Formats: sequence, structure tokens, C-alpha cells
Amino acid sequence: MNIAAAANETMAHNSNLLVYSAMAIYTLAFLAHMAEWVFGSRSKVGRTAAALTAPAAAPAAPSARAAQQRGGTAVLERPKVITKAVAGSRDVPDGPGAAGGTEKGDLYGRIAVSLTVLAWALHVGGVVTRALSVERAPWGNMYEFSTTFAAVAVGLYLLLLALKKNVRWIGLPLVTTVLLDLGLAVSVLYTASDQLVPALHSYWLWIHVSCAIISGAALYLGAVATLLFLFRDRYEAKLADPAGKQPGAFAASVLERLPAAASLDKFAYRVNATVFPLWTFTIIAGAIWAEAAWGRYWGWDPKEVWSFITWVAYACYLHARATAGWKGRKAAWLGLIAFVCYLFNYYGVNIFVTGLHSYAGV
Repeated sequence: MNIAAAANETMAHNSNLLVYSAMAIYTLAFLAHMAEWVFGSRSKVGRTAAALTAPAAAPAAPSARAAQQRGGTAVLERPKVITKAVAGSRDVPDGPGAAGGTEKGDLYGRIAVSLTVLAWALHVGGVVTRALSVERAPWGNMYEFSTTFAAVAVGLYLLLLALKKNVRWIGLPLVTTVLLDLGLAVSVLYTASDQLVPALHSYWLWIHVSCAIISGAALYLGAVATLLFLFRDRYEAKLADPAGKQPGAFAASVLERLPAAASLDKFAYRVNATVFPLWTFTIIAGAIWAEAAWGRYWGWDPKEVWSFITWVAYACYLHARATAGWKGRKAAWLGLIAFVCYLFNYYGVNIFVTGLHSYAGV
């Protein structure tokens, strides 16, 4: 027994070391992402302003890598034109990306992605060794949930990159958020390795909580795209109105590198629509587990109530997207409100509200 306890304690210590090591590498990835944005060229091919003021919207030329030199800056890729689904809206090309269309910026971006992969591997190792130290699923309290949530979010981002999706623009906000999440986890939410209360000793822990983590990680990516859509859409609207106030140099240098507002909107909608059935199953699985643990499917516990509120909020968002008068910015605000509900369901309910789910502690 003492040998087993010592082994578990050693693995818990190793888990902490791996998480801290991952945080160090994520910090380097953050700096590399910043360099990608800073050193990317500000002279763009298919500049957004030019596209908005063009006499007629026509598809951009096919992509070409290093096909042109302008002022000594290599143009890596010509953005394609994306047309909004809303009738009467403008045709706008995707920006050249965080790298700004230059070889130097692209190099920093590739370094950032490589560092993110290394940090993620250490991060996953920390989650796995935590599971081995407690001999159960590594999401029995807020510390474990937070570290696993961050690992899944980064994993989804890397999966999209592996599938050749244009999502490298998520890298900087994602790594920033992961650092904040892990910093909060190790400094405020940390809980030593321990066994769970009897109610949690069930295979439903693996099913219900894992679905909640995957859903939350995907909804986070959708929320980032939705927030950036609001900024990019306002930016495009200003450029489309020559008589109005034009964006500042800093805003232009950042926002013109992002995908078009239509692309961001489409990405957010697809992510939220895809993960919504999984979030629905998460609530159903929780109800089944509640019946097995407490003898009732639904008891209006604060966690249950806010899970349902989050479900309703995303259902309203998806319904709004299917209603002609609620596309674009109105639906985007609904999407952000829905994600805020998810965040409150996790942090607010767990920390400030007492209920049957309080056994998880912090």
C-alpha cells in the first residue's frame, strides 16, 4: 500500500512538472505568434480596401506561393474572395493571414505552431500522468477539468491545421487563453490528487464529463471566431463607406489579415452547429447519471439549470441563423451570450453557488 501511494504521489508530482513545462513552451509559442503578427508585411495582395472599392466583385486569382516580389517582400498566397450568404452584402477577400503574406512572418508562424505542438504533447502528458496518479478519469475537480479542457481545445486547433483548414489566425488568442487557463488552474484551482466521492464512481464520469469538455473546447473556438467576426465586420463596413470614419493604422494592420467576416461567421456557425448535438447528449447523459446516483433525472440543481440555460441559448442562436432577420451581428451576439452562459455554468456555479455538484470542489 505504501509503495502504491508513493508511486501515485510521484506521478502526481510528474504531472505538475509536465504542466509547468507545457506552460513554459506555450509562452514561447505566444511570443512566436506575436512575432508572426508584428513582422508580417503590411503591404497586402488583394487588400481589403481595394476589394471593397472595386467596381465589380470578381473571384481572385488562384493561390500562388512566392509568385511575385513587391519591394523585396515575397507574396506567399493570394486570398480568395468569399461572398456573404446574406443578400445584398459585400464580397470581401480573406486576408493573407497572421503572417501578412511574407516569408518572414510565415516562418515565425510555423515556429509558433511547432512550439504549440510540443507544448501540447507535454500538456497531454501532464493530464495522462494525473489520471494515472488518481487511477480514474482526470476531470474530477475544477483543476483537472481546466487542464483537460485546455488540452482538448489545443488538440482541436491542431487537428484543424492537420486537415489543412485556414485557422492559424486562432493561434494567438488560443495560446493566450490557454496560458490564462493553466495559470488560474495551478495558482487558484489546484487540488491535490485524491479519490472522488462515491457518487462519482461511475463509468458515466468518462462519458458525461468528457462530452462536456469536448463540447466546451469546440464552443470556445466558435466563440473566438464570433468575436473576431464582430470586429472584422465593423472594419469592413467602415471601409465600404468612404465618407465615414476610416479605421486606424493599428486596427487595419490586424483586421485586414483576418479571414473575411463572412468566413469567420461561417466558421463559427459550422462549429456551433456541429457541436450542439454533443452538448445535447451531454445534458442527457448527465440526467441518466443523476438518476443512477441520486434517484432522479432532474432536480433543478444549479449546474443542471445552467446547463439547460446554455442549451437554450445555443438553440436560440441556431434558430436565429435560420431566420432571415437574425443573421450576421445579431446572431453573433447571441452566440457570445450563449458562450458566456457556458463559462458561468463552469466557473460561476462551481465557485459561487452551492449545489449537489459542489462535491467536485475546486
